[in-house]
Amino acid sequence: MDLTVKTLEGKDAGKVSLSDAIFGLEPREDIIARVVRWQLAKKQQGTHKAKGRAEVSRTGAKMYKQKGTGRARHHSARAPQFRGGGKAHGPVVRSHAHDLPKKVRALGLRHALSAKLKAENIIVLDDLVAAEAKTKTLAGVFASLGLTNALIIGGAEIENNFKLAAQNIPNVDVLPVQGINVYDILRRGKLVLSKAAVEALEERFK
Repeated sequence: MDLTVKTLEGKDAGKVSLSDAIFGLEPREDIIARVVRWQLAKKQQGTHKAKGRAEVSRTGAKMYKQKGTGRARHHSARAPQFRGGGKAHGPVVRSHAHDLPKKVRALGLRHALSAKLKAENIIVLDDLVAAEAKTKTLAGVFASLGLTNALIIGGAEIENNFKLAAQNIPNVDVLPVQGINVYDILRRGKLVLSKAAVEALEERFK
């Protein structure tokens, strides 16, 4: 499929052909959901922790004698049913990460890109270069292009002025092409690719 390439000033700069093997798939929500779940699980810190009965600071002595009180039989005040006792089956420090085959991850990225193209939410820009590192100037350029909520993918390296100018603009993320991922594609409205990013993606999935 051919898309019109635009400059940052909004002018036409020719056309680019997008590969159907990357951008022309019929999006499958189940594959995309699997990749997003894998990404978010990997991001979880897993540092949540509750103290069990072996860890709380309370005496381990028997509360009262076994028989003759008319009350239930208890031993330690550390038991979970008592105030200040340990938590039964509480969260422990662990990794939430799980495995996902590389081919499924790659397929998920292609389906996410295809979903964006199908929704007509992909814009291809000629080059991501800013004359000066001014956030206000770049925010005005983005507003003229209709980019209020966007993920911008550049080439192997982002030009420094552009990166500095864009980093404080709300709801706009800028990543090099090697950082492209399914979750960030879906969480932003528009996907903006530079010509270098399109070439790198086609090379990656060749």
